[in-house]
Amino acid sequence: MTTEDHARLMRANQANWDARTPVHVASRFYGLDQDVDPERWFAPFEWDDLGELSGRDVLHLQCHLGTETIAFARRGAQAVGLDFSAASMTAASDIAAKAGVEVDYVRANVYDAVEALGGRRFDVVYTGKGALCYLPDLARWAGVIARLLRPGGLLYIVEFHPLLNSLGPKPAPGEGPELLLRHDYLGGGGPVHRDATHTYTDGPAVEGATDSYEWMHGIGEVVNALTGAGLNVRRLRESDELPWPRWPHMQRTPHGWWRLPEPRIPLLYGLLAGR
Repeated sequence: MTTEDHARLMRANQANWDARTPVHVASRFYGLDQDVDPERWFAPFEWDDLGELSGRDVLHLQCHLGTETIAFARRGAQAVGLDFSAASMTAASDIAAKAGVEVDYVRANVYDAVEALGGRRFDVVYTGKGALCYLPDLARWAGVIARLLRPGGLLYIVEFHPLLNSLGPKPAPGEGPELLLRHDYLGGGGPVHRDATHTYTDGPAVEGATDSYEWMHGIGEVVNALTGAGLNVRRLRESDELPWPRWPHMQRTPHGWWRLPEPRIPLLYGLLAGR
């Protein structure tokens, strides 16, 4: 596909996320009618890998409602969130204000982040948990990351494992509860079109723009994109836990996340890279 084709599909995704935003804001899933608790979206190993954030400039790419971005600000970082959805950025600003937290939010496509941020550089760039699948070109993305980081800066990706994305989210009619491989693990097969009339949260159907396009990216593709842009991979973790129960038979873990019964498989990964 051409760059113009990619841009067209990303505009469709942008419209879909604008339409999803009011559903997410009102959902029990995000629980924004209560005190914001952004820590619940983080695995304990994330804070170990990130280290001390006080006084550091942290950029959260594809931040949606900014729930995790707030956690960085509460830990003393100068936090910036960026997302291509205008509705998400408006909601994120309101959420941060109600939480009494100062976060700067910028509306821009991630590929335009360098220009949108005025060439500003950061100590930490954080992204993930459903972000990379909306990017058609990881080599181009990695080049943007390299330009956003200061020398010695860190990129931290905490992303749903491509194996998770390959498994069917629910059984088809007439099937049992077993999880089946329904989608490619490896990228390169082009975009997957999804009907996003129903989003991942509770609440009503999405109205209006319901077309969504995703691209599969194996871990090897992610690593090669980053090293190709001059970054050094420092750590890779694979975790069998998710912050919410994607499937009904998942079991609660001691710190409140969810895992599948055995046999264990990776559902999330954390990748730390440096410039």
